[in-house]
Amino acid sequence: MIAVLMGGYSAEREISLISGKAVYDALVRSNVDCFAFDLTRDNLDDLWDKDFDKAFIVLHGRGGEDGYIQTELGKRNIPFTGSGVDASSLCMDKAKTKDLCSEQDLPLSPSIVATKGEVIDEINFPLPWAVKPTLEGSSIGITKVNSNEKLMGALELAWQYDDNALVEQWIEGDEYTVAILGDNALPSIKIFSAQDFYDYDAKYLSNKTKYLCPSDLPTTQEENIKTIALEAFKTTGASGWGRVDFIMDKDRNPYLLEINTVPGMTSHSLVPMAAKAAGISFEQLVIKILNA
Repeated sequence: MIAVLMGGYSAEREISLISGKAVYDALVRSNVDCFAFDLTRDNLDDLWDKDFDKAFIVLHGRGGEDGYIQTELGKRNIPFTGSGVDASSLCMDKAKTKDLCSEQDLPLSPSIVATKGEVIDEINFPLPWAVKPTLEGSSIGITKVNSNEKLMGALELAWQYDDNALVEQWIEGDEYTVAILGDNALPSIKIFSAQDFYDYDAKYLSNKTKYLCPSDLPTTQEENIKTIALEAFKTTGASGWGRVDFIMDKDRNPYLLEINTVPGMTSHSLVPMAAKAAGISFEQLVIKILNA
């Protein structure tokens, strides 16, 4: 019996419910015994009253993607999909992920961390800047800052979600993502957003967002971005499945943005799109994730 864990209590709860329902339905169509469990802050004990052999984690954001639920399952020796405790915790923190990837000379934009209530370090890289919470996903709380005067307002927004905010140089260019399934990188996707950047609205709500998969990258650049994605994934200890996001500047130089250990599985989501381009149906994708 498989428990499909969805919902949760992060800012990405609504997306998790949609993702979880899609995964649950795919398992049912594949004749896998399963049940859906909508996790809240108060009902975790109810989960342990149920009889199941493995958890399919479709919880986005804190509580589900940061190592918490992985720790609780591990205490009870219950297997689960995706990355383990340490890798989940690391990848959830954008600043720590950048620090580790920097040690491996992976391509990154310059950045600093601004902590609420503390003096902000001097920013010695040029405007514009991207200001974002270090522990949120789905582009929640992100601001593009074009002047020094706008910085504090952007930080105040980011600090609503987390006491640490990442301030990084804004790279003008095209957004790409590479899905990881097991030890393989799937075809890259180019994202065309009608917004300034690929924000929450563009990801989940807008019908104006367009995707190109496989992307327009020449073979050598496609292989390069896949290699970087796999190396970043391996560096953090992530496993099973995930997604690595990039910005590619006008000279086609890729910059690593972040690693997602429980990406979306909605109709707008990118991992199912990449899988389809590789000849993998949604049902096959779900089973591969389950068995990874």
